[in-house]
Amino acid sequence: MKIQIKHAQGLGPIHEDALAIRKAVFIVEQGVDIKDELNDQTAEENAIHIVIYADNKLAATARVLAESDDTWHIQRVATLFPLRGQGLGRQLMEYIETLAPSYGIQNLVLGAQIQARGFYESLGFTAVGATFFEAGIQHIHMKKEL
Repeated sequence: MKIQIKHAQGLGPIHEDALAIRKAVFIVEQGVDIKDELNDQTAEENAIHIVIYADNKLAATARVLAESDDTWHIQRVATLFPLRGQGLGRQLMEYIETLAPSYGIQNLVLGAQIQARGFYESLGFTAVGATFFEAGIQHIHMKKEL
C-alpha cells in the first residue's frame, strides 16, 4: 500500500477530503448529528487538516487547533472502516508529532473516544480527569509532552 500524507491550514481541497472521511466515520458510521460534527466554522477555517491517502484514495484524517502558543488540540481523528488495523492511525499521529515542533508546539492534548484510550496510551498519551460525553459518545481527556 502506497501511503501519502498531506496537510493544509484552513479550507480547501485537503479540508474537503478530511470532511469526506469525517462524514463517513462520525455521521454515517457512529450516528453523530451533522450539526454536531460541523458546528464550528471558525475551527474549520483555523485548523490544520491532515489527510492520509492509501493508494491515492482517502484513508484517514485528523485536525489540529492551537490551544495555546505551545499546545495543539488534536481533534476529529478518523480512519475509514475498511482500512482500520493497518497502522494508519499510528502514522497519522506520528506525522502530527513530527510536524508539531516546526510550529513551536511542545504539548498535545485530545479528547479520545473511550474505546480508543489504549491506542493513545500506546503512543505515550496519558489520561487526565474524568470521562465526559461529546455528541453522545464517552470520551476522556488525554495529553502528551513532546
